[in-house]
Amino acid sequence: MTTDTAPAKTMAETPADTLPDDLATDLDGTFERLVLRYQGRLYAFALRFSGDRRDAEEIAQDAFIRAYTALQGYDAPRIRLLALQPWLYRITLNVARNRARGKRPTLVPLATDEATDRPAAPPLADQERDRPEALTERRELGAALGALVAGLPARYRAAIILRHIEGFSYPEAATILDQPIGTVKANVHRGVGQLRATWLAQQHDEHDEHDENDKEAIHGRSAAKPTR
Repeated sequence: MTTDTAPAKTMAETPADTLPDDLATDLDGTFERLVLRYQGRLYAFALRFSGDRRDAEEIAQDAFIRAYTALQGYDAPRIRLLALQPWLYRITLNVARNRARGKRPTLVPLATDEATDRPAAPPLADQERDRPEALTERRELGAALGALVAGLPARYRAAIILRHIEGFSYPEAATILDQPIGTVKANVHRGVGQLRATWLAQQHDEHDEHDENDKEAIHGRSAAKPTR
């Protein structure tokens, strides 16, 4: 996959968005606006995919360099038709995949929402959300889910991150992944199935461990009772 296969402006940009037109008219004078708009989202996406903050920073920087180079080679009509967001995500994903070859992704909590405009977790009532116990529970849940997602095969991991974490529709995710919608749906379905199976297995193991600890505690108390 290459950046030459650019999606047409059919999903990510609204009719009122002037950024593609401005890029077509003055690339050098407008490119900083593109970076400011998307750098947080691309960094967060790269972080969730790679699991490493330094890698994520370098992936995002490399993605913008590649985007600028590609735009230099496009004529103005082609730039005006770009759906910038899925196009940039596709470039970022390609960079991340190239860097990830031979490396195992590390854990990143899914609740990370650094510099993005998407909620990190389902909204809670203000009082409940701000309680220390609720914040701790959300962090622990995000860390647990992040570890599970990091263990998925890359094809499942990318599809799930785009669909269920970044919030893209299936057509948008298919554009970014350069795959048929049916393939994306299948990868999401299989990935979610793997997550569910692993999660249930972990819960079962934790339950067994707690039962064993309870038995040992009861046995210890019984042994400590003095005989009459």
